[in-house]
Amino acid sequence: MSTLSLRLPDSLHEQVKVLAKQDGISINQFISSAVAEKMSALLTEQYLIQRAGKGSKSAFLKAMNKVPDVEPDKNDKL
Repeated sequence: MSTLSLRLPDSLHEQVKVLAKQDGISINQFISSAVAEKMSALLTEQYLIQRAGKGSKSAFLKAMNKVPDVEPDKNDKL
C-alpha cells in the first residue's frame, strides 16, 4: 500500500468528511473508492473505443442479417 499526500480545498475536505461518515467509512476509503470509480470509467471508455475501432459495418450487417424478421413478443413491444 502506498501513502499519498493530497491537498484538497477546505470545502471539499468537509464534504468528503461528511459523506464518508454518512457511508460509515473512513475518508481514506471514500477517496480510494472515488479514485477507483473514476479509473473504471476512464478505462471502460478506452476499452470501448478500442473495440469500436476493431469493428466493421459489413460484419455488423452480416450478423444482423442472421436475425429472424419476426414480430416482437407482446411484452417487448413499445
